[in-house]
Amino acid sequence: MTAQPRLSIGLPVYNGEEYLAESLDALLGQTYEDFELVISDNASADGTEDICRRYAAKDSRIRYIRLPRNIGATPNHNHVLAESGGELFKWASHDDLYGRDLLKRCVEALDERPEVILAHTDQAVIDGDGKVKVPYDYTLTTDSPSAPERFRSLLFEPGGDDFYGVMRTDVLRRVKAMDSYHHADRTYVAEITLHGAFHQVPELLYFRRDHPNRAERANPSKRSRCVNLDPRRAGPLHPTPRLLAEYVWGFASAIRRAPLSPADRRACYRHLAAWMTSRVRPGAGERVEDRAPVDPDRLTVSVDDLVAGREGRRA
Repeated sequence: MTAQPRLSIGLPVYNGEEYLAESLDALLGQTYEDFELVISDNASADGTEDICRRYAAKDSRIRYIRLPRNIGATPNHNHVLAESGGELFKWASHDDLYGRDLLKRCVEALDERPEVILAHTDQAVIDGDGKVKVPYDYTLTTDSPSAPERFRSLLFEPGGDDFYGVMRTDVLRRVKAMDSYHHADRTYVAEITLHGAFHQVPELLYFRRDHPNRAERANPSKRSRCVNLDPRRAGPLHPTPRLLAEYVWGFASAIRRAPLSPADRRACYRHLAAWMTSRVRPGAGERVEDRAPVDPDRLTVSVDDLVAGREGRRA
């Protein structure tokens, strides 16, 4: 390993004791090893600190930071990026799982394609026990050479958790830091894709966990989700209509900031206008995790076979 690892993984966490150890096992068991793992603990009140310190004592790639107070999920996500020094960067979630070759395949994809700014793998939604609920195909055209087409696809098509891809850090330094209004992660990824194409590795290696304590499930209203993202959103100056208006404005301002030609900028604004119109139709805004679960007997993939730390669970 080099003095400064090539890849930085940022893992923000708050009260994540239930699944954190599984996620750390999956990350530390990666076949690609040239990375640092920056964990920022948002003043957790459960066993998160003990778990982090135990793992950090065993693996020098971990840098554990404990914040003195809960600053909210969004500032904590921005904090791990600011603390990272790698040429490449990936956010990780404390409750998701990662196939052993995920980092290797993504780094290889970026090395083979200098024009690509983000690489991810195929993915599936898993339940609290790590069983696949909803595998799904990545149908977004974020690999298009056309910035307006990439933007249109992110607006209209469900699925694709590109926020957790492996990204070129210099691109992240050029876009506006992530905000905390409703679905701010979507506007953030939209701005990133206006800077360059993504690549989806056709191999199922990312498993996004859906469970009752997941932030979006535990905070069902738009307002409560935004307060979870940033406690400063709790005041009377942040009613739901404002959060929704900021969401739309987030897309518009991303288009305004991006390095686009006048023609591409106009095309992006047209796609945004069409998307705003489409949102009033029934069924708009489908979430992949809300699709009907698959029949487990029809699955051909085993999470336990792909993820480090889960060996032998099938027996």
